[in-house]
Amino acid sequence: MKYTLTLGVALFVNWLLWSGHFENPFLIGLGVASCAFCLWLSARMNIVDEEGAPAQLGFRPFTHYAPWLIKEIVVANIDVAKIIISPVMRLRRNLVVVKANQKSSLGRVIMANSITLTPGTVSVDVLDDRIHVHALSLEDAAEDMSGDMDQRVCRLERRS
Repeated sequence: MKYTLTLGVALFVNWLLWSGHFENPFLIGLGVASCAFCLWLSARMNIVDEEGAPAQLGFRPFTHYAPWLIKEIVVANIDVAKIIISPVMRLRRNLVVVKANQKSSLGRVIMANSITLTPGTVSVDVLDDRIHVHALSLEDAAEDMSGDMDQRVCRLERRS
């Protein structure tokens, strides 16, 4: 029930922020109806669970992890832009294996998605406690293997 409630609140807040309609009761009613319909469909498809609506994480992903990840995305964007703009492209594509120390599948999914969100790297496969990562350069792969992201996701998961 808490996952259904969490998903419902998240859907409505998201709709409200994206629509920008705060005064018109008719439009807000339509927003509530569309969110309720989506919630009903999700519940009927049995996809409302701890992965679909991770209520156990609370607000920590937004207050602690997201700002750090946004900074990493910006830094990686600059690095990829330097590689692309350079007259001699220093592409050293490779496939590396990154160890994921997370205990739950949700933690491993957060880790793999964080790697993919970081430009220059793509999570190709997740097998048990290993994530196969394709990287544009060895520097990108070395940063992923450093474990900073892994430790942060583990801290995020541990506090749930």
